[in-house]
Amino acid sequence: MTEKSKAYIAAIAYAFIIGLSFMFVKMTLVVATPLDTLAHRFTIAFVGATIFIQFTKDKLKIRWRDIARILPLALLYPMLFFAFQIFGLARTSSSEAGIIQATIPIFTLLFAIVILKERAKRVQLVFICLSVIGVIYLLVMNGTGAKTANLVGSALIIISSIASALYNVFARKLTQQYSLLTITYVMTLFGFVVFNSMAIGSRMIEGTMGEFFQPFLHVDFVLAILYLGILSSLVTSYLSNFALSKIEAAKMSVFSNVATLITIVAGVLFLQETFHFYHLIGGIIIIIGVVGTNFVGVRGKTNKKA
Repeated sequence: MTEKSKAYIAAIAYAFIIGLSFMFVKMTLVVATPLDTLAHRFTIAFVGATIFIQFTKDKLKIRWRDIARILPLALLYPMLFFAFQIFGLARTSSSEAGIIQATIPIFTLLFAIVILKERAKRVQLVFICLSVIGVIYLLVMNGTGAKTANLVGSALIIISSIASALYNVFARKLTQQYSLLTITYVMTLFGFVVFNSMAIGSRMIEGTMGEFFQPFLHVDFVLAILYLGILSSLVTSYLSNFALSKIEAAKMSVFSNVATLITIVAGVLFLQETFHFYHLIGGIIIIIGVVGTNFVGVRGKTNKKA
């Protein structure tokens, strides 16, 4: 098997894990608050990362100066990305969230043009506008219903996507200066400290600290949080970066659309979520825009999804 074949297998595995992660987040929210879920997710991820380091040949050498340089990036991801994502999922369906987050490559390209002064072809701008139209269409259609929470949830997912796109842009320089292991570990540590501090602090203020670990009494929650902490937070980082080392970023980003499809199917089949016809229309518009933008290609563009 060639290295490129392995890269495509890694990309497909990445898409499946990410696509199912929305469903597992929804499962955790049945018995846990969004903050508690984030705290437990990153506790599992941090423990997993720490154990992995003990068995790897590459030992971490992190100085305080390195942490200070990586932390601003960690504010975007995982802090803002996961925070807005999980609060958005608490107010909308996983299917719709998956559709909206398919726009991350589009936002990444837009920020690359504005911040990094990269040049895009005119046809790319057309596809970008097409994806934006798809998102606006979904928001408008949600707004016509009585469920205001859906509209708020969609807006939070969009902010989450913007945070991820900004991370993609600002991470380029750091990924050339630090190893993947170093960046991943510092970010996981940051998520562990921040989300646990917020969740425990909130519980202490409310006087409900005894409920913090109650979700672990539910088997479904334990399985879901293990999936999110190990597979969705750690394994996908390795898979995506391995794939990106062998195939072009534009081709890799197309697999985000496979993840979107899996998210939709999983939400409908396993969570019995309602999938309206306007979701289909909006999703098709967004995906055409994303795929079109990536196939056209942009010079110097890189992409990352976690």
